[in-house]
Amino acid sequence: MRVDLFDFELPQDRIALRPVRPRDAARMLVVRRTDARLEDHGVLDLPDLLEPGDVLVFNDTRVIPAQLEGRRAGGEAKIGATLHKRIDLRRWQAFIRNAKRVKEGDQLVFGGSVTVIAEARHADGSMTLMFEGDEAVEVLLERAGKMPLPPYIAGKRGVDDQDLKDYQTMFAAEDGAVAAPTASLHFTDRLVAALDARGVKRETLTLHVGAGTFLPVKADDTDDHAMHSEFGRIGADTAARLNAAREAGGRIIAVGTTSLRLLESAASEDGSIHEFTGDTAIFITPGYTFRAVGGLMTNFHLPKSTLMMLVSALMGRDRMMSAYNHAITNDYRFYSYGDSSLLLL
Repeated sequence: MRVDLFDFELPQDRIALRPVRPRDAARMLVVRRTDARLEDHGVLDLPDLLEPGDVLVFNDTRVIPAQLEGRRAGGEAKIGATLHKRIDLRRWQAFIRNAKRVKEGDQLVFGGSVTVIAEARHADGSMTLMFEGDEAVEVLLERAGKMPLPPYIAGKRGVDDQDLKDYQTMFAAEDGAVAAPTASLHFTDRLVAALDARGVKRETLTLHVGAGTFLPVKADDTDDHAMHSEFGRIGADTAARLNAAREAGGRIIAVGTTSLRLLESAASEDGSIHEFTGDTAIFITPGYTFRAVGGLMTNFHLPKSTLMMLVSALMGRDRMMSAYNHAITNDYRFYSYGDSSLLLL
């Protein structure tokens, strides 16, 4: 399928550089696959749009300070690194800025005191970095790293202390993401309380979102795109409760494309969700048959992105292009700090 089928024009002023306050004050466009109408709502309307017994599935990954700035040891070359995927306790795969100045075996110094060895270069241009010393990598990152804001935000303003709170969801518990599961950024204690009162259930899984989520699709055809892999986990008890909810007639609503991708990776053809631990590189494009989910809550995505392809697979390409045109015309805010959409099958 041609990648340019998922392109659209987005005015730059629609890109949100800060979230609304409070978080649950964001707008939400409701799109139903079986109804041509588009419904303008707010995130606070979510409890009324769901039914008792429905289950919202959140990603409890926590964003780490994965953006590093420094130099090659013994030289003046400025080097930037964005951690992408953990390999083991001391090694991370990372995308390198000014990578031509880095050779395998080079020592890099970040934050003035954190040293790493560039061990190997990968086919996608990333490198394996091995953190030196005895301190845990998490401690080193807190010392030298900063919040890895998406490039469409970081390119327009600097990262500040407010982003340490804004770019973390209320469900964040498991360290490992280098990008936030942004659909969950809209949730607050009062919204969760209203969902509980409505009888909407909540479950969590873990998918450590990698920097590859921001990589552009460079191929002209989706068949030629190599999807990045990410580590995910769904517990056996969680899978059992999700299956019980489906059998009782409840819908599984993924909060965010990360939750959806992991649910679909863990589902068999009959829709049953299984315990899962490992990497997933699932690439969902139109023509995919969804197994587990009955809906998706998600922000508005980049043109020609894998996530735009995913929502088009869920709702139909023409339907989503119409919805995005409506969102642009009606001043919805786009991307990580922007407004939300609720897509229901």
